[in-house]
Amino acid sequence: MTLPVSQQMQPLPASAANRLGASNQGGKQFFTSDLSVNEFVLTQQSGFEPVGLVMGTCFYHIGVQPSKWSVSQELTVLSQALYNARELAMARMEAEADALGADGVIGVQLRTANYVFASEVIEFVAIGTAVKATDGRSYRTPANRPFTSHVSGQDFWTLWHHGYVPRSMVLGTCVYHIAHMTFRQMLAQSGNNVEMTLFSQAAYDAREIAMARMQYEGQQVGADGVVGVTVSESAWQWGEHAIEFFALGTAVHRVRPDAEPMKPQLTIPLT
Repeated sequence: MTLPVSQQMQPLPASAANRLGASNQGGKQFFTSDLSVNEFVLTQQSGFEPVGLVMGTCFYHIGVQPSKWSVSQELTVLSQALYNARELAMARMEAEADALGADGVIGVQLRTANYVFASEVIEFVAIGTAVKATDGRSYRTPANRPFTSHVSGQDFWTLWHHGYVPRSMVLGTCVYHIAHMTFRQMLAQSGNNVEMTLFSQAAYDAREIAMARMQYEGQQVGADGVVGVTVSESAWQWGEHAIEFFALGTAVHRVRPDAEPMKPQLTIPLT
């Protein structure tokens, strides 16, 4: 399976260009953001200011792949489709951030939606707040693209004061068919407390594939590591015994090795 580690920057739709252009009229920047008040203040304390809410979306038709009833195996057609759809949504979000001259995007959320009118179609949406450094330096990626991150404004503040900046959101996915048990296998375990080793091994292998792909993406962007990793499962609508394992995190890189972590301050309530 081909992993789309880097997508070409997507063209900006006219509707998005109009909205983003309207935020900089008369030489004054007007921003929108999905940051909370605390996140907004902490982001500014880190030396970054929000420049706009950015989004990317992709409707994707999921193909069909037959699988062997009795063999646990990855459904590579489905894995590739989900990779492509998510990457397209994220690349379009990056294009909006690039149009605003942002250094990166924080607080990114990846959302999915299924629609009754087309069960084989999935929409992926990526949305976050584009930010720009106020010190005049660029913190874009080595490929001169805005960094992306799913960490919150509070976590961004913590990373920054420890000398780190996000490099890229990284992901790994694996759609896996878990083999059915034979009648003899089901009969042998009927009424007994026993591990279903066929299922355990398949789920273990699928998760490892997803996590290994996420780790590979982090290494490809030259990061020092990945933080905030989550591993989730989705059954979608692909039939019995098919499940997706999805690993997501933010690859980070240390840009200020001499940074001294700020000590937390104790606030004493007034009596």
